[in-house]
Amino acid sequence: MTALVGTRHLVRLALRRDRVVLPLWALVIGVLPASSAGAYDQLYPDAASRASLTTGMSANPSITLLYGPPFDLSTAGGFTAWRFGVFLPLFAALACIFTVTRHTRQEEDTGRQELLSSTVTGRYAALTAALITAAIGAVGTGLLVVLGLIGGGLPAGGSVAFGLGTTLTGLLFAAVAAIAAQLAEYSRTANGIASAVLGVAFLLRAVGDSATDISWLSWLSPLGWSTQIRPFAGDRWAVALLLVAVTVVLGTVAYRLLPLRDVGMGIFPARPGPPVAAPGLRSPFALAWRLHRGVLIGWTVGFAVLGAMFGSLAAGIGDIVGDSAQAQQMFERLGGAQNLVDTFLAAIAGIFGMVASMYAVQATLRMRSEETALRLEPVLATRVRRLQWAGSHLVFSLLGTALLLVVSGLSAGLLHGLRVGDVGGQVPAVLGATVAQVPAVWVVVGIAVVVFGFAPKFATAAWGVAAAFLLLSLFGPVVQAPQLLLDVSPFTHVPKLPSADFVVAPFAWLLGIAVVTLATGLARFQRRDIG
Repeated sequence: MTALVGTRHLVRLALRRDRVVLPLWALVIGVLPASSAGAYDQLYPDAASRASLTTGMSANPSITLLYGPPFDLSTAGGFTAWRFGVFLPLFAALACIFTVTRHTRQEEDTGRQELLSSTVTGRYAALTAALITAAIGAVGTGLLVVLGLIGGGLPAGGSVAFGLGTTLTGLLFAAVAAIAAQLAEYSRTANGIASAVLGVAFLLRAVGDSATDISWLSWLSPLGWSTQIRPFAGDRWAVALLLVAVTVVLGTVAYRLLPLRDVGMGIFPARPGPPVAAPGLRSPFALAWRLHRGVLIGWTVGFAVLGAMFGSLAAGIGDIVGDSAQAQQMFERLGGAQNLVDTFLAAIAGIFGMVASMYAVQATLRMRSEETALRLEPVLATRVRRLQWAGSHLVFSLLGTALLLVVSGLSAGLLHGLRVGDVGGQVPAVLGATVAQVPAVWVVVGIAVVVFGFAPKFATAAWGVAAAFLLLSLFGPVVQAPQLLLDVSPFTHVPKLPSADFVVAPFAWLLGIAVVTLATGLARFQRRDIG
């Protein structure tokens, strides 16, 4: 019996379990660059508009902080690499982190790994299978990026360099997650450690790229390495070797740490709790707060940071658009037709709403996780009723998303108000635009509850619904998709504040749909078998 025996079977099991989530991650991430590359020639059709774009980007450190340095904006490939060179590897890294943690630490949390370890499986089989599964997703994402860019008429060399940077960044953070899974005793902690490393990497790159006197900081970040490959602007292949080398080192550390702990335990032991529960933990809501608080705090901090970044960009949106009338029309389709700054604020408010719907799905599906982990039945064996238990979790799905949107609106409005010298006027306007997204997000919550109630085994399909709404709302107007198709997304119907007038009817309809779907899903959950 070798240390890797059973790996092939565990890979098949992992791919079977991730047959919806993994392709969805790869598809959503992989198709984004091709959509931008195809629109470049329409948005910036002549040398003058491209020169204006290049000048604006080079002189705006706030935009560089968010998107990275613009190496060559005179070509569609260079523009695409700048536009997605930071966020595409970031999303790929998140996908790999969640994949590795799900198939390592989460399996140990639920006790399934102990059962598997009692069979003919090697000590390193589970970790290897998780890394192979994450690698399949990362490589698939990179291939989609390459094929999409080449299909859009961009040079093959730059396309491969871009896809390679995205794939290698995902693999590197898969190795980071593998280390976190050895250190922490619980999957939430492991995800938090790996995500914190990714956040630090983003901040190092952002500060290094936006401040010329300390630009060396971006070389401390893997996200900075992926941009320094410079696709379509020189294709520096040697930088990719740095990503490969660090990935190998981190992976080796993870394999060295694995034998130092028992199955189900971590290198860092969990702090023992008190022998008697505190009085505040005697209600379903208190238990739900304990389960949701870490995730909610992390999302809240992320929304505050993103709000500040986008708010600081709003006043300089003219630098992004340049002299391109086509780009102005694109922003008008995304955010409504008034002045360009209000249009941009409306567009980012919609983006905040779509991203908040991802948290909403995550919080809602926590109910399914509790059910499959066999922690729900003991709770319901007490005086707690089903709807009481479900309501304690849905508080975070509904009010938690409202909190995220309030925080993002306050943060964006404050930074934008400071830049234009009108804090008192801009904070309420931007806050109103983000809060307006709440009914649309609650529709997504309602759909997730319907899936949980009627088809719990396919609860992960709620991620697909949220992703479909995001794609339709974000890219549908840009590619001029039919209005009938755009109307499928609830975010299409939200008035584009502050660049449009407030209308009550869309909010009433969205709230009505949210109430009906929530009631329908909960009614079904009340009657179905647990498990």
